[in-house]
Amino acid sequence: MAEMKSVGALLRRSVERNPGKVAHIVPWAERGEVTYAQLWEYVTIAAWRMDSRGIKRGDRICAYSENCFGWSVLDWACFCLGVVLVPIYPSLPGDQAGFIVNDSEAKIIYCGSEKLQAQVEPHISVPTVYLGSAPEDFFRLMDEGRATMPADYEAQLLAIIENASLDDLATIIYTSGTTGSPKGAMLPNRAFVKLCENIHSQLPVDENDLFLSWLPLSHVYERFAGHVLPMALGGQIAHSQGIASLGSELTKHRPTIMLCVPRFLESLKDRISDAAAKQGGLKAKLFGWAVAQGKVARAGGFAPFHGVLDKVVASKIRARTGGRLKFFVSGGGALPAHVSGFYRALGIEALQGYGLTETCAATSINHPLRNRPDTIGEPINGLEMKIASDGEILIRGYSVMTGYYNQPEATAASIDADGWFHTGDIGVQDGNHFRITDRKKDIIVLANGKNVAPQPIENKLRESALIKEVALFGDGMSVICGLVVPDFERLTRLALEAGIKVADPKELVKLPAIREMFKAEIDVVNRGLADFERLRKYEVLPNEFSVDGGELTPSLKVRRKVVREKYKDLIDGMSGG
Repeated sequence: MAEMKSVGALLRRSVERNPGKVAHIVPWAERGEVTYAQLWEYVTIAAWRMDSRGIKRGDRICAYSENCFGWSVLDWACFCLGVVLVPIYPSLPGDQAGFIVNDSEAKIIYCGSEKLQAQVEPHISVPTVYLGSAPEDFFRLMDEGRATMPADYEAQLLAIIENASLDDLATIIYTSGTTGSPKGAMLPNRAFVKLCENIHSQLPVDENDLFLSWLPLSHVYERFAGHVLPMALGGQIAHSQGIASLGSELTKHRPTIMLCVPRFLESLKDRISDAAAKQGGLKAKLFGWAVAQGKVARAGGFAPFHGVLDKVVASKIRARTGGRLKFFVSGGGALPAHVSGFYRALGIEALQGYGLTETCAATSINHPLRNRPDTIGEPINGLEMKIASDGEILIRGYSVMTGYYNQPEATAASIDADGWFHTGDIGVQDGNHFRITDRKKDIIVLANGKNVAPQPIENKLRESALIKEVALFGDGMSVICGLVVPDFERLTRLALEAGIKVADPKELVKLPAIREMFKAEIDVVNRGLADFERLRKYEVLPNEFSVDGGELTPSLKVRRKVVREKYKDLIDGMSGG
C-alpha cells in the first residue's frame, strides 16, 4: 500500500475505495445522505472557489463558525489544496477572533453567520466570506462553483495532493489560553496521517463504524477523532443538530462510537439516575441493584443477580444509546472514576484518553479490553511518554507540533532539544498506563510551605450532585479556600422536594438550609483529605462560570487566573487565618 503523504490523500483513498457509500448523514430535510463521491465533488468545488480567490498552497485562512456540513467541506478542501485552515471557536468574542486572524496572518476568514461577520470585521483588515451554513446556501454556492470550475480542475487538485509531503503544515490550532494569550500550534500532515495509521493499537475502529459528531470542530479533539479519522477509515459521520437533540439522534442514527467530554457523561449519568428515582418503588430499587451488581461483576466479585438485572434494567438503558454503541471516548478533561464506573456497571464502556492541541489531540487512550478508568490509558503506537524528574508528563513522536506560529521562544520553552514536548501536566506511570495528578502551574503553596494539588480535590468535589464547578485557591494563605458553582437545575429540584420555593434559583444559595446542604457535601470530601488539604473556607456563587464571562475557555476549562482576578475581593476576604 502506498504511503499516505497528506490528510487530503487519506480522503482521496476512501473516495476511491467507497464512492457509493454514505460518508456523511446531515440533518437536512432533503439530500441528507452524502456519499463519498458526492463529498469529493463538493470538496473539489470548494477548493476551486478558494483557488479562484487567489488562495494557494501554504496560505492561511480562518473559519469562524458553528458546526455545519459546509465547515467540514471547507476543511477537506484546505487539506487537499494544501491551504492551512485556522479554526476559531464561534463562542469567542470578535476581538479574540480578530487576534487569531491577525496573529495567523490569514488571507481571508470564512464566517458561519452575519452575526459572526459583524463581530469580527471591526478587528481585522482581511475579507470575510459567508461559509454557507444553511443547506440552501451551501447548495447555491456549490452550484455557482460548479458552473465556473474548469473541466480539468479535479486533475489539478489530484496533482496537488500527489505532491504533498508529510512535513507540510496541515493546520494551525490556537490553544485555549488557560495560562495566557492563545498560541498557534502548528500541526503537520504527519500528525494526522500517522495517528490515523496507528490508532488501531488502542482503539478497535474500522470502516464499519458510525460516529455521532456534536463537539465543536474548532477543537482539535473533534477535528481529528470525529472528523478526519472517520473519513480516513472509510466510516460514516452523522452530524448532530446540537446537545438538545442527542437523545433522539442516538436512537435514530445508532452510532457505534461517540466522542464526548466528562461533563456530558456526568450530566447524562445524572439524568439516567434522576429518571430512575422518579419512577420510585420497585423500578427505582431495581435500578440501584443493577448498578450495584454491575460494579461488583465488573470488579470480578460475586454478583449472582447481575445477569438478570442486566437484562431487565441495563439493556434498556443501552438501547437508548441506539443499541450498537461500542464505547464512549472521553477527552478534554479528567473523567471522574465514579462516572466511568457507573457506565461500566451498565455495560457501557467510557474510555478516557489524553492529548493536547500541541499533540493533535490523541496521545494515549484506554483500550476496551485493558480499560483502567483511573488512568489516561496507554500511549498510541509510535508515541513516547515519560515522567520527568519533577513529575511532568513529556511526549515525543510524530503527533507533536512543529512549534507555535511565530513564537520561537515559546516553542523552545515547550519542546526541548531532545524533542520532548513538556505538557505542563503532573502525573505518574503505572505499567503501560499513565495517570494525571495535577497541572504543574496549578500547585498551591500555602503560607506554611505545604504544597497542595488542587485538581484531585476539585474532581472529588465535583462528584457531588450539587456542585457543577469549583475553583480552589491558597497561594500564600494559611488554608485552602474556594469558589463553588452550584448545579442550579438539580439544586432547584432538590429544594422543591424539600419544600423550599423561590422565584429565582440564584436566591437559593443565600438560604441557610441550602448552605447546610453544601456544607454536608464538602465535609464528606474533607474527611478523606489531609488536614492541610481541606477546603476550610468557601463561597457558594449565585452564578455559573461561562465562556462569555471569561471564567471558562471555549473547551470549558476553568481559567484559574481569570477567576482569581474577577473574584479577587471575595477570595481575599477568605484568605485570613
